Amino acid sequence: MNRILFITVFLLSFFRGYAQHIDADSLIDVLKTELKKEGVYDQGRQNRIAVLRDSLLLADSNNFDLLYRLYSGIYDEYSSFKFDSAYVYVKKRIALAEQFHKKDELIASEIQLGYTLYFSGFYKEAFDVIGKMDTLHFSKTQRSDYLTMRARLNQSIADYDNDPFFSKGYYEQSDLDFRSAQVITPFNEFEKKIDMAFLPDSIRPQNLTPDYFFNLIIQQDLSPHRVAMVATRISAAYRGKDRVMFLALAAIGDIRSSTKETLAIFLLAQELYHMNQTNDAYIFMQAAARNANFYGTRNRAVQIESLLPMVAGKVIAAKQHQRDKLLIGFLTFLIVAVVLFFLLFIYRKQLMRIKASEALIKEKNTQLENVNEQLWESSKIKEELIGLFLKTCSSYIETLERMKQSALHSIKLKKYGEVNDLMKGMDVKEEKERLYTMLDTVFLTMFPNFITSFNGLLKPEDQIWPRSGETLNATLRIFALMRLGIHEHEAIAKILDYSVSTVYTYKTRIKSRALVPANDFEHKIMEIKFINGENG
Repeated sequence: MNRILFITVFLLSFFRGYAQHIDADSLIDVLKTELKKEGVYDQGRQNRIAVLRDSLLLADSNNFDLLYRLYSGIYDEYSSFKFDSAYVYVKKRIALAEQFHKKDELIASEIQLGYTLYFSGFYKEAFDVIGKMDTLHFSKTQRSDYLTMRARLNQSIADYDNDPFFSKGYYEQSDLDFRSAQVITPFNEFEKKIDMAFLPDSIRPQNLTPDYFFNLIIQQDLSPHRVAMVATRISAAYRGKDRVMFLALAAIGDIRSSTKETLAIFLLAQELYHMNQTNDAYIFMQAAARNANFYGTRNRAVQIESLLPMVAGKVIAAKQHQRDKLLIGFLTFLIVAVVLFFLLFIYRKQLMRIKASEALIKEKNTQLENVNEQLWESSKIKEELIGLFLKTCSSYIETLERMKQSALHSIKLKKYGEVNDLMKGMDVKEEKERLYTMLDTVFLTMFPNFITSFNGLLKPEDQIWPRSGETLNATLRIFALMRLGIHEHEAIAKILDYSVSTVYTYKTRIKSRALVPANDFEHKIMEIKFINGENG
């Protein structure tokens, strides 16, 4: 079922592969999803092992074929899953083959023992096993399997040593064994196509792209474990994203086949680490470490333990760098916010000062306008009063001149009675009334709304209106003089020929009847508008 699911998923990728480049990142995402389901696949393998072991308990101890088949089945399940159990069952196969004197099964089992020791990193012990084997009577297939196993063992020792001097001999022997095995059992067509991935770029056909080999693998009817093995081999021909693509495909196959003796996910973690994709590298390196510890791959565990701290350190450094960037960003934002707040505070303060200054200037301008208006009004009032004064004086001078001429003429003619009649004919009271009338006329010319505005400050029943033929009466005349700027009671009393107490009584009585507070009444009187006769 797992095999069918695996092939179905990747056949979809195959059909898309001819239309577009296969995305390695998408395979990484699939791999992460499969890692979360690793326990499900492992449980499937455990269930298969349990069925085989139950069958083994019921098997006839004298039935070699049945026992060998069950041991082989259990070994196959454990061979890439758990070293110690695989070792136990391959040893049982060897013992069984020796017991029943089965030469071919014994050779196959000893080769499998060599592989088992090789997988777990027991290179010396693996060499000891193959060194004791008599290869003279091997069949072609057995010799090919033997050479292939020895080639892989030499290559792994060379990789483990990782030294130009000591590794060279192992690599040369490994290459020789691989070539010898290929001579005995030549590659099939699929293996030949896979081998073309390692051709130099100068002679490799242009159509043999990574996508081509990826789709070639998917097209084959391969088990997930076989897909993983082929994809891991092809990955060695590439670097960067293309290598990641094949290693991710291999790692997915390993997980779905519940393979713990796996190199793919470790190599994938290494490649991602070199590409600075440290977060993914750390995830897969941890998975590789779990696999190595579970299976018991000692050499792989040592490699991972040496590299994992470096990957973890880089991850921590990257996270710390990210936190530092966030902290710097936050501090920068905070500083900018504080500066902006400070600038806003200063701006608001300056704006308030400007508004206060504007309000003060506006107030001063209003006051200045009022003062100018008052000065202009005062100037006009003075002009009118001076004009009235000059006119009145001129009239009285003319009158005195006429009286003087008449008196001198009568005295000269010794008509003293006419002089006496002339003096008696002068009516001072009438002249005062005439003066008041003239003053009232000039005032009402300057303040034509005075009487109406004045009575607007009183209740209807307390309003004071001049009688028919009058311009202003005594009360109105007192407040008219106040509007002209004469506020002293003594001055008003002298002008109107009243006593000071009379003036005070008039003012107090009117204020007490006003619609406005007594203290504001005189201010309201002063607000009665002056009207320039020239502009009116």
